[in-house]
Amino acid sequence: QGLISLCGRFSFAYEDFSAIIEYFGIGRVSEAYERRWNIAPSQQIPAILSDGSARRFGTLKWGLLPAAWNGGGPKPINTRTETIQRNPVFRNLLQRRRVGLVATGYYEWHHSTRQPFNIRPKSREPFAFAGLWDTCELENGETLHTCSIVTAAAPQRMKGLHDRVPVILPRQALDTWLDRTVSDYDQLMHLLEPYPEDDMEWYEVNPMVGNVRNDVPECVMPLN
Repeated sequence: QGLISLCGRFSFAYEDFSAIIEYFGIGRVSEAYERRWNIAPSQQIPAILSDGSARRFGTLKWGLLPAAWNGGGPKPINTRTETIQRNPVFRNLLQRRRVGLVATGYYEWHHSTRQPFNIRPKSREPFAFAGLWDTCELENGETLHTCSIVTAAAPQRMKGLHDRVPVILPRQALDTWLDRTVSDYDQLMHLLEPYPEDDMEWYEVNPMVGNVRNDVPECVMPLN
């Protein structure tokens, strides 16, 4: 299958969705919950947005197409923190279009062996990636709501797998991230740090996860 791009697959397969609602303080559910073990780019992915008064669980299309984006090529599934710092389009999204993209684990392919690993918090609790989103009107009149996952430089031990990691937001950081009254650039950028690697675990999984058609529990099972 080749080397999948950073955080190009993840899972959201928590058994008890009511616990997800309670854990994240979700006030409204606009999309049915579906357990997924191999979520891939261009698909609709689980998202938590705030409308200013309550949090809503829904989905966004994975692959960001900003309304102000003039670039060609593929829609980015990841946005580097460095890109946010230097690109005014993404800096604007940071200040006004933030989302929590919820997961139970993500996959990474070793940079040299291409062996896939499942990576998750040791707590086994659900978590949220820091995400950016936007709405774009296409020429045919279609409206797209799209998103990307923010990535940062990997901490020391995790560099053995890949030099980047998706930004996982601790609970308190997620509260600030979803707060629509917060727009201070420095405050928001301060949230975009790698999750403590001592609180993470990773293990080898079956290469079947490289095929998007394989969306089954076996994707997350340890290889050995």
